[in-house]
Amino acid sequence: MSDPIQPPYGSAPVPPPSAPMPPPVAPPPAVPQAPPGAYTVPVGGYQAPVGGFVVPPAEPPASPVTGIVALIAALVAAVVVPVVGGILAFQIGTLVPTTEISTTGATDLSVLSPARTQVLWAEIAFWAGTVIGTCAFVLGIVATVKRRGRGQGIAAIVLSALGPALFFGAVFVLLAAGGISAVVP
Repeated sequence: MSDPIQPPYGSAPVPPPSAPMPPPVAPPPAVPQAPPGAYTVPVGGYQAPVGGFVVPPAEPPASPVTGIVALIAALVAAVVVPVVGGILAFQIGTLVPTTEISTTGATDLSVLSPARTQVLWAEIAFWAGTVIGTCAFVLGIVATVKRRGRGQGIAAIVLSALGPALFFGAVFVLLAAGGISAVVP
């Protein structure tokens, strides 16, 4: 007999030519396939969960500070600023003679010179209310969306939207009241 052929280093050994051939392996039985998109049960069935059911930990509630800050800012913009503007408008109405306003027309702002300090403070109140109301509106939206004081956030949105109407209503009514009080002895 001759020596078997030595395979090169690292390759699988080759059986001698006289070795019997292994029998062919039968393919596994075909598993019926479900139509695409259908739900199928795993081959081994369902596996029962190990251990008992554990409730996931609850998320801690979000802090309502954003909603509270938005509501306070909206209250300042919708209540405090119109009150200040109304008081200043009443003073303007008492200082500016209504006869000058009616004769010069609404386009000549020089008639407001006797009350220039009150007009300046009324304008500052208006712009401060605008900035504070806008901040309250934005913070109210953030509080509502992020669930950080949702009720206060909704109230802040409503109050900050009503703020300009409250301001102008108070200013016009009290300006007229001041003008009437200056005329009537």
